[in-house]
Amino acid sequence: MQASTTHRGRASRQSGASLLEVLVSVLILAIGLLGIAALQSITLKNTQSSSERTAAIIQSYAMLDMMRANRDQARAGNYNTGLLCEAPEDPAASRVAGDLDRWIAQLKQSMGDSACGSIDCGAVDCSVTVQWDDSRGSDGDAEQRIITTTRL
Repeated sequence: MQASTTHRGRASRQSGASLLEVLVSVLILAIGLLGIAALQSITLKNTQSSSERTAAIIQSYAMLDMMRANRDQARAGNYNTGLLCEAPEDPAASRVAGDLDRWIAQLKQSMGDSACGSIDCGAVDCSVTVQWDDSRGSDGDAEQRIITTTRL
């Protein structure tokens, strides 16, 4: 009888992963995670920009609703302003001044301190412009504007 001997084909057959393979895997994973973090950062910036655009439209319609409630004064041009970034000095002086004061306060509250607005009304049509700093968003301008035009 022959004694059975087991020979291994190679004395140093490897099982498992080497340290170098693990390091390469960790490097690839780290690069992927950095990409995801950058994508998340851009998403947050653009979400803020989108939220400000929505607030600008809502505030434009809020001002137009105030003007519809006081249509005669609006058609007479009493709501017309240049670019208004601060509330009127005496908001209790008239209904128009009170409406403008509320509107500017709401703009500042919902869109930040850079928000400003202007109104231009004719006999029938009115335009409400809201301007703010949107430079944080992708392709945003320091003077982003939304103009809403309607008929009173």
